[in-house]
Amino acid sequence: MLIRADTQIPFPSSLVYATYRDKLVELVPYMPNVRQITLLSSREADSNVYSVNEWHGGSEIPAAARVLLSENMLSWTEYNTWNQADLTVEWRIETHAFTEAVKCSGKNRFLQDGNSTVIESRGELVIDAKQIKGVPFFLTSTIANVVEDFLGKSIQPNLLAMSAGVRQYLEQNARD
Repeated sequence: MLIRADTQIPFPSSLVYATYRDKLVELVPYMPNVRQITLLSSREADSNVYSVNEWHGGSEIPAAARVLLSENMLSWTEYNTWNQADLTVEWRIETHAFTEAVKCSGKNRFLQDGNSTVIESRGELVIDAKQIKGVPFFLTSTIANVVEDFLGKSIQPNLLAMSAGVRQYLEQNARD
């Protein structure tokens, strides 16, 4: 499943990029589907910043999926490589449930567009039913479909909500 989201924020790309990279924990109140973000590590090398964040989502698991999914599905670890030179971030998400079966990664570009920033988010979500452990074989494809449907319907709206949160944060906190 391909992930694609484009948003526009009416602030310069260097400020939007730095806000995403450096103010993530402060953005939680602006993101309705996120309960908590914890910065696990961050280090700088050359013009890159490498960060690891643990996310805890707040959206409800649909009733039909609740039998198969747990609250762990709403938590994930995100590995980021922020490249200051070209204002990009390459990301990889590791879910806390069905870790071996779920592969999700992508890249965001922060592009200057006049006085605004266009954020192009591109990624891919792959669910490998053969890697789902701890459930009977005949259920693995059903679980894979439920997981893909749930994550697929969550990722793009979450990317858009995060951009809306960054915009609100900057409107309230940006200093000229």
